[in-house]
Amino acid sequence: MTSSTDKQASFATPDNTPQLQAFREVVESRRSVRRFTDTPIPDDVLTDCLRLAMLAPNSSNLQPWEFYVIDDADNRKRAVKNCMNQNAAKTAARLIAIVARTDVWQDHAQQILREYPDTPVPKKVKDYYNKVVALDFLRGPANVVSAVKWSATQVFRRVKGPIKSPYYTFEDTKNWATNNASLAAENLMLALRAHGFDSCPMGGFDEPAMKRLLDLSGDQHIIMMIGAGERADNGVYNTQFRFDQEQFVHYV
Repeated sequence: MTSSTDKQASFATPDNTPQLQAFREVVESRRSVRRFTDTPIPDDVLTDCLRLAMLAPNSSNLQPWEFYVIDDADNRKRAVKNCMNQNAAKTAARLIAIVARTDVWQDHAQQILREYPDTPVPKKVKDYYNKVVALDFLRGPANVVSAVKWSATQVFRRVKGPIKSPYYTFEDTKNWATNNASLAAENLMLALRAHGFDSCPMGGFDEPAMKRLLDLSGDQHIIMMIGAGERADNGVYNTQFRFDQEQFVHYV
């Protein structure tokens, strides 16, 4: 019988671990594909890709994301136009809007407590979602709570040391939601590749027009559009390259 230590050691093997080889193949073969074939993405495949997307790491498991799969023919036509008629949108088998939400943290905190897998819910978990999360996000009328939090944070740093900065402004909360939704978007693109399909994340779109199409509120922010499908022979426009790793990696 293989022990847990043996299993951990096998995962740490640098070059001959099947999981690592498969992961490398997925990451290294992923490209931003601009043209797709007419091959459809089966619903069960897309459902699994979205499930894997939602396994992305996210702050406090608050999951501030949404995925709008635009399948209706008329909506699809308008969405392609809103994507500036890019080939990645026009030829995609599925077109998906990745949306970050700034208004769900409180509801999701309470949903976590209702659906928490361990019962009874530990007191520290209740305290975290009822108190810590609330304090982190609350701004108050005219940001009055934010001003108090800012002052308290500065005092804490001077007296006791490092402390995480809470979210003082709407932009802070928007950045938080955007970061989390972006992690899910990357999972989605890698999942599509693992299923044998490809994708193209698009930042070139008319967000106000797309938000009207999807009937989104001011607390829902489209961070990217993703076109997905089977890679066409002429779907990749350029040879892939990256700058030297040493330019970006710093050991301090």
